Amino acid sequence: MKMLKSRLYEYEMEKKQAEIDGVEKSEIGWGHQIRSYVLQPYQQVKDTRSGQAFTNVDAILDGDIDKLLEGVLIAQAK
Repeated sequence: MKMLKSRLYEYEMEKKQAEIDGVEKSEIGWGHQIRSYVLQPYQQVKDTRSGQAFTNVDAILDGDIDKLLEGVLIAQAK
């Protein structure tokens, strides 16, 4: 009887761990990015959440992302 209980306990623990692992891992790959940066042959930053494209790449790379964030917030509010 003890052997059966211990096996059931192990099975349940493995099942819970598999659920936790499945939730923690998110799929990372092409098509899951929120922004794309094109620096050659032309310069453009496109935010996929808002659909906006910006040509002042240097300013965005230097940290001036206020307009970009405003576009995302407006798109999320819709």
